[in-house]
Amino acid sequence: MPHVIIKLWPGKSDALKQELADRITRDVMDVFHYGAESISVAFEEVKASEWREKVFQPDIVAKPEQLFKHPGYDVDDL
Repeated sequence: MPHVIIKLWPGKSDALKQELADRITRDVMDVFHYGAESISVAFEEVKASEWREKVFQPDIVAKPEQLFKHPGYDVDDL
């Protein structure tokens, strides 16, 4: 606890994903005062053609109360 899931389009290297996971882990440790052993980070790649259906509608449109950072794009931009 906590478990962070990053959803993104395919194509980023494992090295970049590891760098981001390391940074997220450090920030969670700093802000929430958890040890590294309590934090997990996962990456879920979603094709651009499926983003609206698998991410935008269920995670952004349907759950606005859970968003602390809203995207700067609209469904029409997809």
